[in-house]
Amino acid sequence: MKCRWQPAPPQPLLTRRLADALGVSPLLAQCLVNRGLADPAAAAAFLEPRLKRLADPFRLPAMAAAVDRLLRARERGELVAIYGDYDVDGVTSTALLTEVLGALGCRVAHFLPHRLDEGYGLSPEGVAHCLAQHDARVLLAVDCGSTAVATVAGLNARGVDVLVLDHHQVSAPPPAALALVNPRLNGAPSHGTELCSAGLAFKLAHALVKRGRELGLAAAHRLDLKALLDLVALGTIADLVPLAGENRILVTAGLERLNETRRPGLQALCEVAGLRTRIGTHEVGYLLGPRLNAAGRLEDAREALDLLLAGDFALATPIAHSLDARNRQRQEIERGIAAQVVASLGQRFNPDTDFVIVEGELLWHIGVVGIVASRVLSQFYRPTIIVGGDGAHWRGSGRSIEGFDLAAALRECDDLLVRHGGHAMAAGLTIAADKLPALRTRLNDLARRTLAPEQLRPPLRLDAETDLAELGSERLHELARLAPTGQGNPPVQVVVRGLGLTREPQRIGAEKKHAKFWAGHGGGESVECVWWGCGERPLPAGRFDLACAPQLHAYNGREYVQLKVLDWRPA
Repeated sequence: MKCRWQPAPPQPLLTRRLADALGVSPLLAQCLVNRGLADPAAAAAFLEPRLKRLADPFRLPAMAAAVDRLLRARERGELVAIYGDYDVDGVTSTALLTEVLGALGCRVAHFLPHRLDEGYGLSPEGVAHCLAQHDARVLLAVDCGSTAVATVAGLNARGVDVLVLDHHQVSAPPPAALALVNPRLNGAPSHGTELCSAGLAFKLAHALVKRGRELGLAAAHRLDLKALLDLVALGTIADLVPLAGENRILVTAGLERLNETRRPGLQALCEVAGLRTRIGTHEVGYLLGPRLNAAGRLEDAREALDLLLAGDFALATPIAHSLDARNRQRQEIERGIAAQVVASLGQRFNPDTDFVIVEGELLWHIGVVGIVASRVLSQFYRPTIIVGGDGAHWRGSGRSIEGFDLAAALRECDDLLVRHGGHAMAAGLTIAADKLPALRTRLNDLARRTLAPEQLRPPLRLDAETDLAELGSERLHELARLAPTGQGNPPVQVVVRGLGLTREPQRIGAEKKHAKFWAGHGGGESVECVWWGCGERPLPAGRFDLACAPQLHAYNGREYVQLKVLDWRPA
């Protein structure tokens, strides 16, 4: 489908002032301004992320109380049970804190809930199984627990001290944990709000080491916090939190560590993923993260945790192969459900009246419905909810588009749902199967009142209008200073106007789903353009404007500029 081009408004005075202050090109300055970095000091800090700029971990709510209780457990020889979550953020956080607490001399155990049997978060069923396995005096909930009021009250009644380390929204009232380390506490954004749980786990590790060194603990002096950053980068990138502020610092340093990791599990994972190039945000998001996620999506995430904690390559290799196989199984299940959804919609989808997609079937795997919702949304660009299950109540996930608050819409459907929660762009729900048609009708009624027809075309944000001469190798090396890119810091995307083809376009790939062509302004140099996943869409012809992401491509030891095509239109 055609996109809504949204070029950033040029701000020549602001851009020139920033370019002069930093000694950078106007194009890089424009990109910084587009990312809210018009202040020279803030922009300079963004371009040079340094670990020394991390704030004191004790600025986080209840951090001191959490550290004191964990060190007291160490002194008393009390068992600390880490209760994690089954996604990459939860698994990496659990692995990190298992290592750190063990290295500091704590008795430590870990537990990950089973997606199908125990559900999401600090559930009563999960806690019961955790304490049946581990007779713990302290339970450290990681990446969950901020709304578990009843579960925490039950643990308190049993004499178990609860520490919560989490970045999700906090309930009102909050759970009565001994320490609730959550930057969203009290509803007001505070220091660390951008961090995911892997980042918060690193903060807790930093605080423990800092306090331990003040107390003269030899183990705290020996512990190298930088060795943990590969796990932090994995969790942060996979959890799709903004790569700004402290996340940018942690991911920049973490990717450096990840590319040199000595962790046998990650070495084995890179091998089965066929990684031969430098690891960046793309490789984590599309190659490593999905394999770590696969076990928890289908059943039990403990394999992913065992991989990260594996002490040698021989132990890690079979686990990595098992996760790779689970990931292929997950992809097969996901593709099958997505094909069923698309086939069903193909018979009755009306783009003029269907503003929300709601689909569900018996036995659709609840571990992949969120990914399917994302795939369907990307194809139809509609808020999408996919549900499945094997009983009277089905569970599902939804993904939304700009302008439609999915969590708020589900609140308007509260009488149709067993439970629901989430935020504007993603949500989860449980529903009786026979209420699905009513949910579809009501959500569409709400969306038709909320969304204008133009909002049903995907936006394409563009940093600047430029020309081919500005997109040389030297300029792209300068733009690379914006890396790592990802959530909250997208790759640079520009418009080049008035291009023409200099060679005949080619459909490429085994199924001819992609295209390649060369374009120029006429009489000058031309540049290679690659359009991934264009399918049967028309290729450029005549004079055209090109929306693209410029990138440096290396082949056979040669580096050259390549434009990744996003969209085109007649000039």
